[in-house]
Amino acid sequence: MSTALIIFIGTALIFDFLNGFNDSANIVATMISSRAMGPRQALLLSAVAHFAAPFLFGVAIATTIGREVIQPHANTLPTVLAALSGAIVWSLFTWLLGIPSSSSHALVGGLIGATLSGYGAEAVQLRGLIKIVAALLLSPLMGLVGGYAFMKTVLFLVRGASPRINQFFRRAQTFTALGLALSHGANDAQKTMGIITMGLMGGGILQEFRVPLWVIAASAGAISLGTAMGGWRIIRTLGGKFYKIRPVHGFTSQVASAAVILGAALLGGPVSTTQVVSSTILGVGSAERLSKVRWGVAGNILTAWVLTIPASGILAALAYAIVHNVVT
Repeated sequence: MSTALIIFIGTALIFDFLNGFNDSANIVATMISSRAMGPRQALLLSAVAHFAAPFLFGVAIATTIGREVIQPHANTLPTVLAALSGAIVWSLFTWLLGIPSSSSHALVGGLIGATLSGYGAEAVQLRGLIKIVAALLLSPLMGLVGGYAFMKTVLFLVRGASPRINQFFRRAQTFTALGLALSHGANDAQKTMGIITMGLMGGGILQEFRVPLWVIAASAGAISLGTAMGGWRIIRTLGGKFYKIRPVHGFTSQVASAAVILGAALLGGPVSTTQVVSSTILGVGSAERLSKVRWGVAGNILTAWVLTIPASGILAALAYAIVHNVVT
């Protein structure tokens, strides 16, 4: 491997680590806030599940990212390295502000921005892009509706129950959080696998898109390590700034989120787990009463979501101008 390719793989794994670091909040915030599990126990459980998930559920999303966003001739080392650079800078910026942003949006925006900068609009695969954007846009709506409907169902089923029902919801979160962590690992780790495989093709190491086993292991390990470290700023946002999380909220939001994320992973649709979990928490809270949710916080997060693709795209386009001259 060339030095440039080694640097690229290292950069991709840093992105994967940051993805896990940022998105650990998606998995553990509600169970920590509802006191179902201690912070370190929750993060460790999530990290182990993240490592195992890609080996259990395949690489459909990696294939979507690697084959269906840009044309093969634009799949060069400068393109994917610039895309990663734009995504990393934006992810760090939103982490410093404590705002949950989408690593998936950032990566897609980075790929588009770098490709437009280097090869023009004709190098972007419109059909694949529509598929990805549709998955990214529809999944939060499904999380919101799913969280609302499931919370209403649970409240109906436990009507008249004594406060001891909270013990069930606390204990059950060990299993629901495990399911959510597996679904998250199956979705998000694959995005880095796809981008690394693209770089290996662009660097001439692979002749066709096929994710090597060592790429699966390295990507799973990086996101698992990032998850274990925990992004505490975002955990506090998701775990307490929307509304006071109780055990029933943690249980219902985890079940609804896992169903949406895992379903998308099996179908090869890359979704933003940050969006899905956040919208599910909003749906669960709204099922009790609309005034329960601090909608101003939700508005700040929505602003970050809207800005992520164009912002990371602009950053990646700027990075391409630098990387192209250095690598070539």
